[in-house]
Amino acid sequence: MDKDPASIPDYAGEDIIELNDGRPCFNEYDLIGTTGEKYSPLDHLGRCGTAIAMLDRSMMPTKERESIREIRPTGWVQNKYPGIIDSDPPYLWNRSHLIAYAMTGQNANERNLITGTRYMNVVTMLLYEEKVLDYLDHSENHVLYRVSPLFKESDLVARGVEMEACSVEDKGAGVLFHVFVYNVQPGIEIDYSTGRNRAAAFSMTPATGLTALWTIPARRPGCLT
Repeated sequence: MDKDPASIPDYAGEDIIELNDGRPCFNEYDLIGTTGEKYSPLDHLGRCGTAIAMLDRSMMPTKERESIREIRPTGWVQNKYPGIIDSDPPYLWNRSHLIAYAMTGQNANERNLITGTRYMNVVTMLLYEEKVLDYLDHSENHVLYRVSPLFKESDLVARGVEMEACSVEDKGAGVLFHVFVYNVQPGIEIDYSTGRNRAAAFSMTPATGLTALWTIPARRPGCLT
């Protein structure tokens, strides 16, 4: 993992925080040496690592996504929460792609799937995935894109994902972001060490503003300036 987990604060009510003033930490090698897609090997606990891709429109899939039910990422302790989660059935966990299927067509790849809440998967991550997809839909350019799950110590469920993107040919004029998206679900308490979960003692309403509360300084050399 290319970050210090201690530099990401514990969840404090904001679903997304901005890192490094929104500038990705890509170095020159990342920008000129990355081709295709790369997925980290699973670690000794079976957890995913960083996924990075040099995206372009030709990589986007043209067929319907197939089932990924056979993949069971670490911490997969599934429960339903009617009245709290809006899906049907109202499952807490999704098999969350680090690099979205819509970007590359990667589907049942265990190195690209983590245990993520429905809220993170279809609300907060999607905000940034759609920025990239919209750009690719209307451009022949490339986007360098990296997603890194954050596991603390021996946790089986990621606390969230670091998302970085930069449109290459226009030097970030089209797409440029660097955020951390927390793996949370309004109304649900999660034990990240095991994946166990339960309804919170009080009801929480999903956030709508989804803005960063604070900015974290750069944590490694090579960040874009």
